[in-house]
Amino acid sequence: MKTGIHPDSYRLVAFKDMSNDDIFISKSTVDTKETIEHEGVEYPLVKLEISRTSHPYYTGKSKLVDTAGRIDKFKNKYSKFKK
Repeated sequence: MKTGIHPDSYRLVAFKDMSNDDIFISKSTVDTKETIEHEGVEYPLVKLEISRTSHPYYTGKSKLVDTAGRIDKFKNKYSKFKK
């Protein structure tokens, strides 16, 4: 790999699938505010809704993604700011 072509923020990052709590480590330049300790090492954390371990194409299992529930939660949360 050529040296000096990657940004300074290119580092190991933990990606966590929130649907099944699977964590995998990869290099990325993504900005994060949270960290997580995984196998004794602290990594910046990126939370995912679907990853290779929960996606129906890779697992062969059908999974219902509750988008309507999230929309209702949002509307309930911000309904108090209605004019």
